[in-house]
Amino acid sequence: MFLPTRVTPASRQAFDLLQPLRQWLNQLEIGNADIAQLICRVVPAQCPFERNLQFRGHTIVRIPPLCKLNPLYDEVVGLRFRALCYLADVCGQFDGHREQEGC
Repeated sequence: MFLPTRVTPASRQAFDLLQPLRQWLNQLEIGNADIAQLICRVVPAQCPFERNLQFRGHTIVRIPPLCKLNPLYDEVVGLRFRALCYLADVCGQFDGHREQEGC
């Protein structure tokens, strides 16, 4: 006779396919000014805004804020923050001006 096993919330763990990529992004260290500048140019400073496409006063399509569609948004914004900190702290850059040699 087969008895089903009861699954308790403590024994149930959500399997996250993106966890290895999240860890990689969180552990990525910025050590090059060119890479840091590239990250700052590619990753927007704020979440792109939502839009409603309308035709004759009726909403046809609603595009949600793009940050809500990206499951790695927090990690990418953290990477951009670390790139900005690298440019400010190590290279002495502020608004694109370099103060130290080698950055």
